[in-house]
Amino acid sequence: MKSIWIVFFFLFGLFLNAQNLEKIVKEVKEEGVDLYRSEMASWYGTDVFKENYTNMENVGGYFSYVNEAVPKCVFFSKSNKVLATISFPTNYNPQDAKVDLNERDFTEIENDYFKIRQNALERIKNDTIFKHYKNTNLNLVPIIKNNIKKVYVLTGPSMNNVVIFGNDYLITFNHEGNVRNVEKLHKGIIIQNINDEKVGKTIAGAHSHVLENWSLITPTDICTLMLYYKFTKWDDYTVISKEYVSVWNGKSNNLSIEKKEKFKKVAENILNGNRQQENIQKRTE
Repeated sequence: MKSIWIVFFFLFGLFLNAQNLEKIVKEVKEEGVDLYRSEMASWYGTDVFKENYTNMENVGGYFSYVNEAVPKCVFFSKSNKVLATISFPTNYNPQDAKVDLNERDFTEIENDYFKIRQNALERIKNDTIFKHYKNTNLNLVPIIKNNIKKVYVLTGPSMNNVVIFGNDYLITFNHEGNVRNVEKLHKGIIIQNINDEKVGKTIAGAHSHVLENWSLITPTDICTLMLYYKFTKWDDYTVISKEYVSVWNGKSNNLSIEKKEKFKKVAENILNGNRQQENIQKRTE
């Protein structure tokens, strides 16, 4: 009877772990998609704004956010007035963007985004945790969701043919919008070529995570993979840590995360199955 209970609690523990991992996968993917939607609005919003606005010396900055499922990029003046609002459809086609050049005050939610964006920028200027690399820019992505305020800082390349992971940070804020915590999401910077001199066009990629707090694929990883998929066409990208293996499929935008030991067993079974199939084919030839 005792052994039955041991088996029961073991299986129940496996079930809970699976449930927790499934929840984590969902949350990480959703956060990554939120970052992607904001960055897409910034990417195309900047181009649309430059085409429609000429007094560039008056511009103080910009930020993007999603309002009732509509991605918006807001440009503000040095006197902190909204200069332009660029709204996008879900396909982010610049030709379908709505451009509003009426100068106005921030809305309440925009003021919250503006405050954490400015406080994050000030922290970046005065905190040595943030690293700056040649031919790169630090991009600020403010996110406010479920009353939680945060700014992700991504490193973007200023040159073609490269995708950058790492040198990214998460700044969290209190309810008033003041900085509460700053942390690195990767130990360093990872630069991967889209077209490699030796192997030609790369078809996949991988990197490892060593920071204990960020052993899974990060939302910034997912955001970067989604942003650059049209250039890379990487169907599979793998992030490996001491405990987990995360695999992002760029074609389906699907994320799977497995315990490293389980992933190894699955890979071994596939390899053994392939070998058995090869042996059968050889015997029938």
